[in-house]
Amino acid sequence: MASLKELKGRINSVKSTQKITKAKQMVAAAKLRRAQAAAEQARPYAERLSGVMASLAGKVSGDSAPRLLAGTGSSQRHLLVVVNTDKGLCGGLNANIVKAAKARARELIAAGKDVQFYLVGKKGRAPIKRDYADRIEKHFDTSEVRTPGFEEAEAIADDLIARFDRGEYDIAELVYPMFRSALSQDPTIDQLIPVPSPEVSGNSKDVGAVVEYEPGEEEILEELLPRYVKTQLFGALLEREASEQGASMTAMDNATRNAGDLIKDLTIKYNRSRQAAITTELIEIIAGAEAL
Repeated sequence: MASLKELKGRINSVKSTQKITKAKQMVAAAKLRRAQAAAEQARPYAERLSGVMASLAGKVSGDSAPRLLAGTGSSQRHLLVVVNTDKGLCGGLNANIVKAAKARARELIAAGKDVQFYLVGKKGRAPIKRDYADRIEKHFDTSEVRTPGFEEAEAIADDLIARFDRGEYDIAELVYPMFRSALSQDPTIDQLIPVPSPEVSGNSKDVGAVVEYEPGEEEILEELLPRYVKTQLFGALLEREASEQGASMTAMDNATRNAGDLIKDLTIKYNRSRQAAITTELIEIIAGAEAL
């Protein structure tokens, strides 16, 4: 059984840990508000850009379609762009993203496809490397900047588009967390390249409208398609930041509660041990007095 000194030391140690987790929870909560606002503000732009893409893509077909839209004509080589966080202490967020990426890789490999990984962020590298060390194409480090922004998304997009133009892969899919709430961040898989042709809904106000484009649709798509890829990657980075802070806040809250429960248990053990020691001393004193 642990001595009173050891129990008191453990209680003080857990109290110090509880202060740290509480502080990290408050920091994550403050950062979450900004990250969530940024992610939500970016969604309408991406949706509107998809609508414009749908209108243009419906007017372009065949050989006139840009390569980023038409693809290579093959679906054999797949590139999984996996977006993980650079820091830990955010619960099972990274584990869930890696799990979704591995499941998608197994599905493609079972179908006879060639799969490569393009890893963004540091925390997904080790678990993917354990199973697919020979399939990792590149690591893109975002840990050098405080908050990854459009510049990082643009650099990733330029690299992916250049690799696509060189014929290194046929299809690129984006695996990233979609922020729902502080308790829910869903792993999401979207096709990134070639850009999927968005469908125009029947309720769209653009349906039936006669629009003349200057210059032509092909030229506009040549400019919009790279921007669309950059926007999708930028949105994924924003969703990652919001998901990281939400998951971190929840994990630190759970850690603070667990530390409080552990302190209560250790305090009970300490009081019982102390009472037992006092009782033992009293018995010894009384026994000694009776012997005299």
